Amino acid sequence: FGVHTQKWVLAHSTQEGEEEAKKNLNAKELVVKAQILAGGRGKGTFDNGFKGGVHLCNTASEAGEIVGKMVGKRLITKQTPPEGVPVKSVMIAEAINIKRELYVSILMDRAAGGPVFVYSPKGGMDIEEVAHDDPGSIYTEPVNIETGPNKDQLLKIATNLKFSGNLVEEAAKQLDRLYSLFINLDCTQVEINPFAETDDGKIYCGDAKMNFDDNASFRQTEVFAMHDATEDDPREVAAAKHNLNYIGMDGNIGCLVNGAGLAMATMDIIKLYNGEPANFLDVGGGATEKQVTEAFRILTSDPKVKAILVNIFGGIMKCDIIANGVVAAARNINLKVPVVVRLAGTNVELGKKILSESGLALVTADDLDDAAQKAVATLTK
Repeated sequence: FGVHTQKWVLAHSTQEGEEEAKKNLNAKELVVKAQILAGGRGKGTFDNGFKGGVHLCNTASEAGEIVGKMVGKRLITKQTPPEGVPVKSVMIAEAINIKRELYVSILMDRAAGGPVFVYSPKGGMDIEEVAHDDPGSIYTEPVNIETGPNKDQLLKIATNLKFSGNLVEEAAKQLDRLYSLFINLDCTQVEINPFAETDDGKIYCGDAKMNFDDNASFRQTEVFAMHDATEDDPREVAAAKHNLNYIGMDGNIGCLVNGAGLAMATMDIIKLYNGEPANFLDVGGGATEKQVTEAFRILTSDPKVKAILVNIFGGIMKCDIIANGVVAAARNINLKVPVVVRLAGTNVELGKKILSESGLALVTADDLDDAAQKAVATLTK
């Protein structure tokens, strides 16, 4: 796409790091970056005690040595789980002499109904901190998704980023190329921090974070083939295999719900009654008995889960399907935690009949208030 970046190589061992850097990079200073899907690498710590996931050095030999201290180790940052995530590869890039660090991102914005540039002349730092301390320094520029940004918009952004002289046109060109990348790769976010001006009058995208639309995976096969599931929560990977939407949390009440809105409401009401949800799990509108069983298997794989709350509003999803799934799961995976079930909607009476005749110690609830209180109460028994 013609976006200007530093020259870089990828290494998986000390030897490869030294050889690749020596062969392909020609700079007085090199930057070595652990490749993980989390921020805060520079201030992170490895499980072997090595400090920092980003280092500067002067020779290919030094770069290779740093790679050796990173690969195969777990890097712990403020955005990783407490145990950190494994580092499999390390980027070695030519360092640049940065004169100014700026911030540029493009994202899909619901309020604007399309893409929006979010940018600031204050880059190279946590943009959330900038938003808190100096919100006036953050600009937004909505873009017509049918036509893309026009020249005036690009020049306006470049000017607000305080470029001058010939660099205004160059910045506009780089911004246009970033937008082309954003659209053509079906991104939901492209974040460049820093969008850098160097002391020799060049513009670089110094570091990038990119998110892609899962619904476009069928046409972005090359992009999605790069995905490394080893950094994912294994429960989320298992859920995706069965077309379930799962996000792990830190509480102890597992939630099995149909519909994202109802799932959010369920977590809220658990909190209202002083409980802590352990997850977001949406089985969707057309789940089968097997999917419900798998959902229970995923919930109970979390040792923190001490109770499960099933909250189903039967529309497309029928209550008897859920009830059969609950009963099958309780029998097949030897459930050892209390299960509270609230059913409403299509085939609710049949669903309740299945639960009551199962002979299992399931706790039924009349409404969501009742269900949340009973789920929280099971933790004190």
